[in-house]
Formats: sequence, structure tokens, C-alpha cells
Amino acid sequence: MTTPPGDVNTVHDFLAELWPEAHGVSDVDRISVETALIELAANVMQHADTDGAGLACEFTIVVTDEAIDMTVRDTGEPGEIQLVGAEMPELDAESGRGLALITALVDHVAYSQEGGHNIWRLTRARTTGA
Repeated sequence: MTTPPGDVNTVHDFLAELWPEAHGVSDVDRISVETALIELAANVMQHADTDGAGLACEFTIVVTDEAIDMTVRDTGEPGEIQLVGAEMPELDAESGRGLALITALVDHVAYSQEGGHNIWRLTRARTTGA
């Protein structure tokens, strides 16, 4: 996915292609993964593309019997990311929910900078039921 002109609909399309091949993933896991990745993609597009020139963003998802592992690699500007203690803002706040929501939806979130890329690693343990 490259943005612009890509947008979060690209993530929806990517996941729509993935789910039929990922047998037995519960609806709760699908919704949680989709929401977390959409939030992350929106944050990357909003905050990492500081000069408006666009950026490349690559999504990798591996579904095993135990977990759904996601990696998002982007070419945007590095950020000062605070994952520990991410909390939901006040109800009337216009922003600031992204990381708190992501950390609530998955079991593990890690951020690093490697080789000029921002790397996000998310893991959600699979629940039972489809």
C-alpha cells in the first residue's frame, strides 16, 4: 500500500482477501485485527507523512492456530511513540485514541525503527469460535 493516493480502504481490501484463506478465525478476532490495523494505518498516514509527499506502507499478516501476527513497515518520519500507559482521552477529545485503542485490541504492540523504516509488530492471540 502506498499513500497517497492509498487510504484505509486499501487495508480493508487487503483483509477482505486474507480472511477467506485464514480458516476458523473468529469474528471477534477479525473485527479486533481490522480495527487495530485501520487505526494504525490512519495514524501512519496522518503522523508519519510529515511533508505530504506520501509514503510506502507494507502490511504482513501471519495467521497460525495460536495467534495473528501483524507487521506494518512504513517509510514515514520516525515518531516519538509511547506505547506504555496509552490511555483513552476524554470523551470530547478530537484525537488521541489510536494507540490506546490498538493496545486494547491486541495482546502485544512493539514499535522500532530499522533501516530507515518504522516497524510496528502487533500480535493477537486467537480466540475460539468462528
